[in-house]
Amino acid sequence: MYTTPCAFVTGASRGIGRAIAIGLAREGFNIVGNATGYDVNDRSRGLAETQERIEELGVAFLPAAGDIADLRTHQGLLEKTCDRFGHVDVLVNNAGVGPRQRLDFLDVTPESFDHVLGVNLRGTFFLTQRFARHMVERKAREPAERPKIVFITSISADTSSPTRSEYCLSKAGLSQLARVCADRLAGHGINVYEVRPGIIVTDMTAPVKEKYDALIAGGAVPQGRWGKPEDVARVVTALARGDFDYSTGGVFEVSGGMNIRSL
Repeated sequence: MYTTPCAFVTGASRGIGRAIAIGLAREGFNIVGNATGYDVNDRSRGLAETQERIEELGVAFLPAAGDIADLRTHQGLLEKTCDRFGHVDVLVNNAGVGPRQRLDFLDVTPESFDHVLGVNLRGTFFLTQRFARHMVERKAREPAERPKIVFITSISADTSSPTRSEYCLSKAGLSQLARVCADRLAGHGINVYEVRPGIIVTDMTAPVKEKYDALIAGGAVPQGRWGKPEDVARVVTALARGDFDYSTGGVFEVSGGMNIRSL
C-alpha cells in the first residue's frame, strides 16, 4: 500500500537536520520532520521552511513537533508517522543541543549536564528504542524490507573539549549507543550507522566561528575548510539509499580529515 519510503528526521528545522531532510527528499523519501516547534505561518525559517523546500521536490512532508527529551511524546510521534505513511524506513537521530553556556569542566552545573544529556542521549536512546521496536515488528511481517537507523554524533565523541564536557560525554554515549543498536538489531536485518561530523557551519558553531577559523587556518582540518550541512547529508543519503547494505555499526566521519593522526 505504501510504496514511497519514509524517513523520520529529528532536528529537521535547521542546519544538518534540515540538509538531511532535503537530501532524502531529493532521493524520493517522504519526510517526517521533527523539531521542538512548528509555526505554519512562518515559511521563512524553522520546520515550515524545511517543509516548503521539501514539498517543492514533489514528495510529502509531515511536521512532527515535539521535544524528544520528553519521553511521553515518543509514542505519539510514531503513531502520527504511521497514520500518514504506514511505517518508518529510516530513522535519522540528528537532534542535539550544546550547553547554553560553555563552562570549564570544573564549573559545569547539574542543570547544564541534565539538559544536554536529556536531549542528546536520554531522549535519543528512548526514541530509538521505540522506533526500533516498530522496525522489528515490520520486518517480521515484511522480511524484504531493510530499515535503517542513523545516528549523527560528532568528532566530540572522541575529541576532548574541556569547555563543553557534557556535550562530549553525550556524543561519546551516542556513539556507543549506535554500536549497541547495530549489534542488537543486525539479526533483524536492521542496519545502524554512526555519522560523525567535524567542524560544520551551523547555528551551534556560529558563536565560536573565530576560534574554528583559526583552528582550520592552523591546519586542524587537513582539507582546509569548514564542512557544510550538505556534506553530512550526502553521506546519510547514501546510507539510506542502501549503498552500504553490507555494513552496520560503522563510523562514517565527515570532518575533512580530522580523523587522520599525523606527526
